[in-house]
Amino acid sequence: MSLDRTPYLSIVVASRNDNHGGDMLQRMHIFVTGLIHQCNKHKLTSELIFVEWNPPIDSKSLSEVLPKTTINDYLTIRYILVPNEIHRQYSNSDKLPLFQMIAKNVGIRRAKADFILCTNVDLLFSDKLFEQLSRRDLKPGVFYRANRCDVSKIIYTLNTVDEQLSYAQKNILKRLGKNIKYTNFADTNGLFFKYKVFQWFLPYLSKLKSTYATGLKDRFNELDLDACGDFTLMSKVDWECISGYVELEIYSIHIDSMGLIAALAMGLKQEVFEPEACTYHIEHDGGWEFKSPSDKLKFYTKFPMLEWSAVKEAGMELLNGKKNWEFNKPDWGLADVDLKEL
Repeated sequence: MSLDRTPYLSIVVASRNDNHGGDMLQRMHIFVTGLIHQCNKHKLTSELIFVEWNPPIDSKSLSEVLPKTTINDYLTIRYILVPNEIHRQYSNSDKLPLFQMIAKNVGIRRAKADFILCTNVDLLFSDKLFEQLSRRDLKPGVFYRANRCDVSKIIYTLNTVDEQLSYAQKNILKRLGKNIKYTNFADTNGLFFKYKVFQWFLPYLSKLKSTYATGLKDRFNELDLDACGDFTLMSKVDWECISGYVELEIYSIHIDSMGLIAALAMGLKQEVFEPEACTYHIEHDGGWEFKSPSDKLKFYTKFPMLEWSAVKEAGMELLNGKKNWEFNKPDWGLADVDLKEL
């Protein structure tokens, strides 16, 4: 009996074969191999949509260098190519080789599954997370978040996915994202979380906040915005409701957060998975882990990008008006463009 290829989940990523962030090809290998492993292990029929944006002319395409699936795998892979001639039509195309969120919109518009996960190519997904997804009980009207746990690149030296996952689970360097029990806390590094002597009081304080702290600012603070570009999952209908990510022709920082703000403003509810149902992010150079404040400053002045205070102020206005961002055109995600698919 042949495997039903209808995907329950579309997993959308954007990349190019230019080694951005360092060791990119190695990280993508781990990502794809891990996904094949997890989909097979948990029998979750899925498609991985790789939007290859502005492929370098002097490099092989991603479809040539990344692991292949077989007819017996629960994962299928689609490569959608956005050529340089389209990339050049955008402002700042000379400064940014990849418009990550616009690229992800390309994948969202072409996804075949009823539910779409937008994520990144330097992650492994925990067994607990795939157990959660394999229940096939995702709901429209909800956007799902998972914690991101940073792990060492020592993981490169481990041969199997099971070995990598075992190492990652035991060697988390840092966790980003909301605690499912206390999503109504803006800062889980504060006094009550820092000292164990106060932690008995947290459930009561959290319940009190849920009951009485229901203003606009409180709703905003409950959003799980940390590293949300690494894991944002909702139905395709809901992605279309918010018109995907805002298509700004600048560096991608905070645009992922704008997606969650729009989802909340349009009436969707947030659900944060339990801490063990997380993603593991492989540390690398060129990300947001800067060696010094001056390195951070240099990065901020290198590319055109959004300033967080402006996003927060506009986001509060959006929530108050219960409306969507008014940036994207009806053909967002290059919906009207015939793109080559491999």
